[in-house]
Amino acid sequence: MIEISEELIARLNELKRHVFFEILELAGRVFTVVDYDETVIIGKRGFLPEEKERGLVLVFNRRMNFNWQDNVLTATLIFNNNPERCYIPVNFIATVFSPDLRIQFTVPVLKNTKKETTVEKNTKEAKIINITDLKKKK
Repeated sequence: MIEISEELIARLNELKRHVFFEILELAGRVFTVVDYDETVIIGKRGFLPEEKERGLVLVFNRRMNFNWQDNVLTATLIFNNNPERCYIPVNFIATVFSPDLRIQFTVPVLKNTKKETTVEKNTKEAKIINITDLKKKK
């Protein structure tokens, strides 16, 4: 089994980027499946309950103004005639595909395996309750 390292995640994300732009160039549009995560922002709309389970399909084309930089895809997308500012960490793009070309590139969604930061560790420790403090005193 392959170790899930920061380098592996970075290389897979770069491969996603390459496939995304190649499909865009060949077909003029590219579809993505974005998995739900709290860090993925789809404007005020957010994810519908079924999208949280199966993912959200987003379509990008050449005429759109979007930016793929520093492992984040940002764009203003339209949902029911409402523009929604989107912030999509590339780690949560599970599939890049084109129904026109009948091709797809799918990868597992891999979260960073970084060690806890001091803040995260302190936050977890603050939630730990010493049960001896809860015992009734006689």
